[in-house]
Amino acid sequence: MPPADDEATGVHCRLDELLAERGMSLTELSKRVGVSIVNLSVLKNDRAKAIRFSTLTAICEVLDCEIGELLVRARP
Repeated sequence: MPPADDEATGVHCRLDELLAERGMSLTELSKRVGVSIVNLSVLKNDRAKAIRFSTLTAICEVLDCEIGELLVRARP
């Protein structure tokens, strides 16, 4: 059963950490990936309920990372 709207997804997005490691801003990532800053902010703040594979792939290409480096299981 999928989680209710107010429940955590159990997935943590490490976008902030990866951006910091690469010295890149959210604005620059937005321009390079073609995704709005608002949508990237939702993702980085763990509020996203879904992500398109094409977006996930584009983010990983720009950040030169694997999906498993970007998205990890959240620890309770």
